Amino acid sequence: MITSEIFSESHISSIETEILSLISDNYTSQQIAEKLFISLNTVDTHRKNMVQKLNVTGKSGLLKFAIENKHR
Repeated sequence: MITSEIFSESHISSIETEILSLISDNYTSQQIAEKLFISLNTVDTHRKNMVQKLNVTGKSGLLKFAIENKHR
């Protein structure tokens, strides 16, 4: 599970934290949507919001952030 002070500072929600954890486990957006019983569009919206909140560049930046912060 991903936990870090940066999440509270960046206002990352609990669902976003869960999605980020799944991203770090290499889940696709479709797989995340199915696992969390939400739409693909909702997953993509959360991804876009996290990219903005965490000041990273696109999906690859989000994946890199997720992996680097997985065990914090």
